[in-house]
Amino acid sequence: MSKLIKKRKPNRSIGGDIALYIFLILVAMVMVFPIVYAVSSALKPLDELFKFPPRIFPQHPTFDNFSDLFVTMGKSGVVTFSRYLFNTVFITFVGTAGHLIIASMGAFVLAKYEFPGGKTFFKIVTVSMMFTGMVTQIPNYLIINKLGWIDTYWAIIVPAFAAPMGFFLMKQFMEGLPTSLIEAAKIDGANEWTVFSRIVMPNVKPAWMTLIIFSVQGLWNNRASTFIYSEERKTLVYALQQIQAGGIARTGQGAAVLVVVMIVPILIFVFSESQILETMASSGLKD
Repeated sequence: MSKLIKKRKPNRSIGGDIALYIFLILVAMVMVFPIVYAVSSALKPLDELFKFPPRIFPQHPTFDNFSDLFVTMGKSGVVTFSRYLFNTVFITFVGTAGHLIIASMGAFVLAKYEFPGGKTFFKIVTVSMMFTGMVTQIPNYLIINKLGWIDTYWAIIVPAFAAPMGFFLMKQFMEGLPTSLIEAAKIDGANEWTVFSRIVMPNVKPAWMTLIIFSVQGLWNNRASTFIYSEERKTLVYALQQIQAGGIARTGQGAAVLVVVMIVPILIFVFSESQILETMASSGLKD
């Protein structure tokens, strides 16, 4: 009987693996199709964009849509393309860095230390995740206006520091970090900053890499039109969407805009994914 069981198991395993791979391939094709279609549309000449039925791949691929987009950006006014790009990169970099530092420090204290009001504070953070940006937009505007930050970079950067999603993610992940590891480091003479920077942060790399992906995606795609009015401080996404709304003549440029807007978050995710998987596979620490 045992020999029959041993012979049947490989057959069942192979059949299950084949079915699983087929399912994963189908899911991957469905997920990658919007990206492929967006890129192919950006490479189509204007006449192919209006063909019916639409074709997935361009018959005569061209980069004219991208070159026309940069020409239009250069002639859009007193603000150059490089200025819009600098605004977006500056807001994204500073906002992401500040969010990572503040969320990590706060999560470390809540996850590994007990103090009065700690659980209540975390409950408040959890509840705040239930509110969408549309609900908090008016209170945020009133607070930022009182602080005198309207029409400045800080109107976008500072609220990004306090995004509850990153705080929640870091706290939940740090709770799985062995307390014995931290206690051993303190016995060896490590102070709080050394424990946090050299023990905790390297071992929660999957969490803060995921936090970076979410933060960059949110800040890069932020139009900032509610808080920033000066043209020299507006973001690249806002300028590109203004071009995209320019009518039928700019349909090709609109397709190029879509690729430019989505390329940065996708690249960051692609380059970060391998590190996240590698860290999760190699840092399975348990108490």
